[in-house]
Amino acid sequence: MSLPRKVARDQDQGIPEGDQVGRDGRARPFLRIDAGSRRHRTLRGLALLAAVLIAAGIPFNSDRVVNGQLTLVLVYAVAALGLNLLVGYSGQISLGHGAFFAIGAYTAAILIVRAHVPYPLTVPAAALLTFALGFAFGVPALRLRGLYLALVTLALAIATTPLIKRFEGLTGGVQGMSVPQPTVPGWLPVDPDQFLYLLVLSVAVPMFLLAANLTRGGLGRALVSIRDNERAATTMGVDRARVKSRVFAWSAAYAGVAGALFTLTLGFVAPESFNLALSFTFLAAIVIGGLGTVGGALLGALFIEFVPQYAERVNQALTGVIYGATLIAVIYLMPGGIAGLLRSVRRRLVEVAEPPPAGGEPTGGAVLEAGATSPGGGRRPAV
Repeated sequence: MSLPRKVARDQDQGIPEGDQVGRDGRARPFLRIDAGSRRHRTLRGLALLAAVLIAAGIPFNSDRVVNGQLTLVLVYAVAALGLNLLVGYSGQISLGHGAFFAIGAYTAAILIVRAHVPYPLTVPAAALLTFALGFAFGVPALRLRGLYLALVTLALAIATTPLIKRFEGLTGGVQGMSVPQPTVPGWLPVDPDQFLYLLVLSVAVPMFLLAANLTRGGLGRALVSIRDNERAATTMGVDRARVKSRVFAWSAAYAGVAGALFTLTLGFVAPESFNLALSFTFLAAIVIGGLGTVGGALLGALFIEFVPQYAERVNQALTGVIYGATLIAVIYLMPGGIAGLLRSVRRRLVEVAEPPPAGGEPTGGAVLEAGATSPGGGRRPAV
């Protein structure tokens, strides 16, 4: 029975609307809106605007240390978002995300120091290079899946740091490279830490919007279908090779952009900053934040940036133990990640209902059996 009919039935039986409950015995949400309606779009737009305004106002109410930490959170969020496209949406396990992050960071550093390229151009340059490398790496990786793909990407992460040290004349070797940080324009009355935060935020917001459009469009639906049932997706006409290679390229591009922002934020790059643990840290971020969610990347970035610091304050000798125990506890208590918990809370408050089908069938009604007569008068084919 559809929701409107059940509400009407409850009202006919004298049940107050505020006391009506769903089939699972839980109270109905306070607000119900139809997906794609003008009201739904307005609420989403207002929520996005409020989030951007709050984020833009944070650096003016925080000290320099907190602003630097939050800037790194935005950098890690962009990188984790790219990995979530690959792991959370397409189901491909990658342990080499830190390699593309390092390539983006060194691309920006080399362009600024060696070629004297203006820093705004280094971010798209890093994105294009890592996109091409990700696509080139993703094509041969199409034959692999599961643990085999994870091992190949792990080998990429392991080989990156020695390669950086090998080309000492270009990368600075083990000594690293000092990179001039962006300076605050004279017409902008902000401090350098505030300017860096706003600069990274101005890149992170479009990257999140782009990821939301990708996942809600044809690419996102194809990725989910491949993740859930690859054979069925191929039968339905999804080009598996094309979709997987594209998402690998997009994932690498996000890592490259984050790496370039990392260079601009710190003003220094060294091989030790891109060790093997970095790839596992990004993987932990998307699991903690929520696989297959856009907002989960930001939540996971907050976790990997601040929880280790709080663990160190508790006991420096047991920092790793406390961090690992917190990680296990969060995964055990919130299998869907922090974003999954917030989504369940939101559903208790606001229900976003899908519009009824064009044929007039009530949402949630009984599905016609194979071969039965459809509302339009024809015969429904067997599936």
